[in-house]
Amino acid sequence: MFPDDLKYTAEHEWVRTPGETEGSVRIGITDYAQDALGDIVYVSLPEVGSTVEAGAECGELESTKSVSDVYAPLAGEVVAVNDALDATPELVNNDPYGGGWLFEVVPSDAAAVDELLEADAYAATLDG
Repeated sequence: MFPDDLKYTAEHEWVRTPGETEGSVRIGITDYAQDALGDIVYVSLPEVGSTVEAGAECGELESTKSVSDVYAPLAGEVVAVNDALDATPELVNNDPYGGGWLFEVVPSDAAAVDELLEADAYAATLDG
């Protein structure tokens, strides 16, 4: 249900190492999160060049049901955002682990990725 090659947060974000930019990681939301949100109609992401703090709000996903904050799973510098989401925000729903990625960060501490949840541990947080 959740790809084993990713790391996860309790806030339903995933992290893929490596990202497309050298030293970066790619970040998105899980299939569980996109399903809970419903049809996503607008995406607000951090700006390239900005710094995000682990656990801090850094964007929003607006759906037909509600608005949900996006949290940075790691501290670091934003080096890319998924511009395709401006015209087609539904990519987050249709392909949350591929074309629906949100942004890329070069982590301040690369070892912090290892502290995130494995797929089975993330799945266990949903069972409660």
